[in-house]
Amino acid sequence: MTYDAERHAILLAEYCIAVQPGDRVLVAASTLALPLVEALHRTLLQRGARPVVRLSYPNQMEDAQRYASDDVLDTLHPSDLEDARAFDASIRILTPTAPDLDLDPQRAARHRASLAPISPSRLHSRWNLTLYPTEYGAQAAGMTLPDYEAFVAKAMFLDAPDPVAKWGEVRAFQAQLIERLSRADEVRLAAAGTDLCLSVRGRSWSNSDAKRNMPSGEVFTAPLETSANGTITFDLPTLYGGSVVRGITLTFQDGEVVDATAEEGQDILNAALQTDQGARFLGELGIGTNVGIQHPSMNILFDEKIGGTVHLAVGQAYVENGGTNTSAVHWDMILDLRRGGRMQLDGEDFQVDGRFVETTAR
Repeated sequence: MTYDAERHAILLAEYCIAVQPGDRVLVAASTLALPLVEALHRTLLQRGARPVVRLSYPNQMEDAQRYASDDVLDTLHPSDLEDARAFDASIRILTPTAPDLDLDPQRAARHRASLAPISPSRLHSRWNLTLYPTEYGAQAAGMTLPDYEAFVAKAMFLDAPDPVAKWGEVRAFQAQLIERLSRADEVRLAAAGTDLCLSVRGRSWSNSDAKRNMPSGEVFTAPLETSANGTITFDLPTLYGGSVVRGITLTFQDGEVVDATAEEGQDILNAALQTDQGARFLGELGIGTNVGIQHPSMNILFDEKIGGTVHLAVGQAYVENGGTNTSAVHWDMILDLRRGGRMQLDGEDFQVDGRFVETTAR
């Protein structure tokens, strides 16, 4: 199928944020996403909402990180926080663009730290992060633009007669996973270059059914902060601050990263882990379930949801899962269990080669 911005907009408004008459809704995107922004603006107005559109130019964030004075880079103006609190819901639209390879990763990390207080996840109960397919996004994924648009549509179930019903199926399947995961204490991940144990005892699991990320398809929790011990090698590349990082290996001792290497992007990895004290501890363990996404596209919004993968995030934990780790960083790193990996719960196999062994897969 071809990508349909109108269909995407309706799903975002009606399903993801459940818009209500009178809601003041922030729509933030770059000018590259204008077709979706226009469709979303109309859709919100038709439902009685008060949309506020904030457009940026491509690479505007990178310019801020390069040219801002130290004061502007490191601090948030009080009015920015007041403005962010004034919305009932927010939708942020990602538009993949070429990374700025000359950007100082330390300055980028400082800027992200200053913006942390206005993160939608900290201010709103209704927020969504989505993506509009761009030419660069297609190139990064190794696809033509029409193929990439079809990939995005399939990942969001926009090709289904009833996308909302499809996301309901995902929610029901993931509820089965959570029933078993909620009884677990120790999680062990084993694969090439990986033997890591951590505890999730007493932590709640979230059923990510695309209300907050579109697309989605994952269950996640916050590991006990001092429980991770061992080594993990993430075999799928990621982008952080617009830069590619590959072949990350982290070694944990009592929850803290004590050694970190990358085959590509070592300076980016070092800068992220030095952002603050919490950046060296885990904030998330997630399990991807979206079988509509079969291969990486160099975009974490999609790649962490690939069915048969798990991901760990260093940095900020989700308070609703019981996590206490705080950081300006939240960086998801992905391990593909389909390549001979195993996930065990209290010594029992839960996933082998990316397939669930205790729950019937869709």
